[in-house]
Parts: sequence; C-alpha cells; structure tokens
Amino acid sequence: MNHYIMILGAGLMQAPAINSSKELGYKTLVADANPNAPCVNLADIFAPVDLKDRDALVKLADDLIKKEGEKAICAVFTAGTDFSANAAYVSEHLGLKSHSYEACLNASDKVRMRKCFAKENVPSPDFCQIQEGDAAGLIQKAKEGKIEFPKVIKPVDNMGGRGCRLVRNSDELESAVKTAVDSSRTKRAIFEDYMEGAEFSIDSVVYNGTLTITGFADRHIYYPPYFIETGHTMPSAVSPKIKNELISVFALGIKALGLTHGVAKADIKYTKNGPMIGEIAARLSGGYMSGWTYPYSSDLNLTKQALCLALGKEPEELLKNRHPIQFTLPSRLAGTGQPFELFEYDSLKTSAERAWLSIPGVIKSVEGLESLKNFASLKDILPRKFAGDTVNFPRNNVQKCGNVISLDKDYNEAVQAAEDAVASVTLRLEAGNKETQDFINGVCTKDEKGFPPPAFDIQLDEAELKDVPAGKKAFDYIPSRIESNLDSLKDWNHCSLRLAIQKFDELCPEHPLLDGKTFWRACARASVQGMLYVADCLAK
Repeated sequence: MNHYIMILGAGLMQAPAINSSKELGYKTLVADANPNAPCVNLADIFAPVDLKDRDALVKLADDLIKKEGEKAICAVFTAGTDFSANAAYVSEHLGLKSHSYEACLNASDKVRMRKCFAKENVPSPDFCQIQEGDAAGLIQKAKEGKIEFPKVIKPVDNMGGRGCRLVRNSDELESAVKTAVDSSRTKRAIFEDYMEGAEFSIDSVVYNGTLTITGFADRHIYYPPYFIETGHTMPSAVSPKIKNELISVFALGIKALGLTHGVAKADIKYTKNGPMIGEIAARLSGGYMSGWTYPYSSDLNLTKQALCLALGKEPEELLKNRHPIQFTLPSRLAGTGQPFELFEYDSLKTSAERAWLSIPGVIKSVEGLESLKNFASLKDILPRKFAGDTVNFPRNNVQKCGNVISLDKDYNEAVQAAEDAVASVTLRLEAGNKETQDFINGVCTKDEKGFPPPAFDIQLDEAELKDVPAGKKAFDYIPSRIESNLDSLKDWNHCSLRLAIQKFDELCPEHPLLDGKTFWRACARASVQGMLYVADCLAK
C-alpha cells in the first residue's frame, strides 16, 4: 500500500511541503482549485479541488482511502494558505494528529481570534465587526466624533494583505469598507485600532506542552494607507529583552486560541504599550520565510519537522538542538501564568528577502535579471512578472513583481546583497499607457491621498530643469536639487537617484530630445521607469 501526505495548495509556497514529504518517504496527494498552479507537476496525485470546500476535501481523502487502503493518508498539511482550518477538519475526519478544527477556526477568523484574545487578556487591538452596508453608519459616527482615527480595516478571512488598509479619516471609510468586505469569503471585516510600532513575524512549533520558536524576523512594511511588506530579515535585529516579551505574548495568544499540536505563526508589533498581536495563524508562514529564509539561516528544514508532527512523529532534529528561553512578559501583564515551556532553534546566519515593485503599466522588458547570477550571496532569484504582464503599484502583498533571497554570516552583508540585487532589476514599461501616465502625473483619488508615493521625495525648481539633447547622457544635465540628493535618496527598489539616472543612460542611449520639465519630473516621480517611459513615448 502507498502512503500519502495530503497537501492543501499547489502554489510556490507549498513546494517545500511537497518536496519534504518525498524526502520523508511519502507520496503526495495535492489539492488546488487551479490546475495550472506552479507545483501541480510535483504532486504524485493532483486533484483540482477548491480548498474552500471542506466536504470536497474529505471526499477526496475518502476516495483515495477506498482505492489504496485505510491507512493510505498519513497526514494532512498546508503552509502559506488560508486553509489551516480545512486541513484540521480533514485530519479530524481521518483521526490524524493536528490542532483541533475549532482551534484552527479561532486562528482563521479574525473576529473569533480577537474574541479569544479579549477573553484571556492577550494584548491585541480593540475592534468591531462590519459587513456590507455598514459604511454609512461608520461615516455618521465619524462625523459625530465617535471614531478616533487612524483605524485599520481588514477582511476576517484572507491573507497577503488583500483588502487590508489604514483608514486615516472619514473620506476613506466607504471605499475601504467595500474593498475589505469584498475581499472576504464571508463578506465580513474587522475595524480596529491602529497599532503603531515595529512589526515582526514569528514561526513556531507547538508540541507536548512546549513552544519552540523556529524563526523570528523583522518585517519591512511601507506605503500607507496600505501595508506592503517589501521584505523581511532573519534573524531580527531587535534587542533580546523586546524579543522575549514578544515571544511570551505570542505564547499567551497561542494558548488563548487553543492550539496544541502543530505549528503557529504570528504577525506581532512592539508598540508604546509593549507587544500587541496582529494575528496568529495555525500554519507556517508564507512570504518565503518558513520554507526559505529560516532554513537558510538555521540549517533546519522546518517544513520537514512540521510534517513529522502531522504524521504523529517526534520532530527529533528540532528537539535535539533547541535551547530553553525565558518567559518574560511586560510589567503590565505581570502575574499571568506561563502557558508553555519555551524554547528556540537559533538562526546563526542572516537571510534577507527583498521584493521589487513597479509603477502601473504593462511590462515591455525585464532588464538586469541575468546580472543577479553574479551576486555571490544570493540564494534565490524569484521573478513573478514578465514581458506582457500588467503590473500595478502594490495595494497588497500579492502584487509584488519578484523577490530575491540572500544569505551571509554577516547581517549587513546579507541585507546589502539583497537590496543591491533588487536595485539591479528594471521593469521597462510599454509606451502610451494611461495608468503609467497617471502615475507619473501624480494622480490619486480622494480616498487614497498621497498614494502611490513618489519614488524620490524631492521638490524641483522648474527654472533649472534642463532639456536633455537627443542621444546625450542625462547624467550631464542633472538639475542641482537632484545632484545634491544623488546618493541620499533611494526609490522603492533601493535604487539611488545616481543609479537610476545611470541605468537610464545605459538602457536608452539613443533617445530623442527630452523636455527638461517632463523628463526630470518623471525621474522624481517614477525613477528609472518614469524616465524610460518618457523617452519611449517620444520614440514611439
């Protein structure tokens, strides 16, 4: 009889689970609604099943068992998806080891999550649930001074920042509510206090009354009113005291949700009032953390250890090499009991993940990817958008254009390698695109004031914006205010003004006469993409 691990999801984030299952000696039954998902071909058996449909997943498992035998499916697993609750549902149906279905629902539905935290006095934002049609009431409350801004709105059951944004005033409420509710499978969202502070991601293993930290990273979040993660760095540079407080509050949150056997990840902030939990999920993190940066930095295949738990086995390598850490709560939570014995499996090297972004438009060509092969510290080059693809300045974390991952013994060297690699990539856009032109012109809507942001925050003196003669290097005609900021300002892709202009000169040597006002405004607003777009429109 063949033995299978059932994996929910066939996207790139599930590749470590599929590959690790095979390394453990198991075949894989992989389900995903998308028959063209990236990892379909890695599966021993692929089934085009909607992961939202828990009964269809149960039927899929039962059908395989009828064919292969009662013990054919040995574990059910997911990572980097929204469907840990459905994985637990199938596990319970088959009598397999996992967190309970109810606990995973607590960790999947943000309203249930917040209620669990409130009941157990776990620090998290005050909130209310909202649904379709609630915007008018909220706007009225705002007019009456009953809402203190800023607030955050997010769907109760989605990930990747979809539908999530900062609401800075009543003008932004109506569209924010609509987007959040529309992004929810159950048409519900939460409206909560904004937490100001540094943000971190934590992965962990919950096993036999212990909690082991298996990854603690700085998250790099920018571009309000949205929360765009431009990368993360593992391990975090935060102080040991703050780190222990964050871990200890994370442990309280895991206990409050009822998670007892499996993995858990947190997005958590350190605010002026100490740690506050954004969310806890009953799965390993996505975003290249659990399957890439943590294994690189720690030399531990975390996914394989998590699969051992799902198989009902001991995570032997984890248990052998972890070390105890202190349960250290902030003073305002003094007296709270310790829910787990705490451990950590250290990251001894630094792995940095960074993403490259684009202004709106359609990609004409991707420049610079080949040069990344010369970066000695890069482990992975992961482009997501190619020639012919439509791109936008991201409003969620699914809309980024590609990622790189570095590894180095030195923290600064790892970060520099990743950021230099991103700066080397240029997405050249097709000419004559309204969305591109609107971006360069600084067009924004009432409910997104200041978004998207300019590449370089610089005020130009129109009197000094010199034309660039045909075929001449733009670098020889730089306005003085740009010249004084050549190395001090960087765009979204870690590209300095100096490098942006140098890249233009390299990529577009045979340009027509460039009007100074148009060209240098495009430079300030949209970096090298804007300069190339202006030149390409003239040459069209």
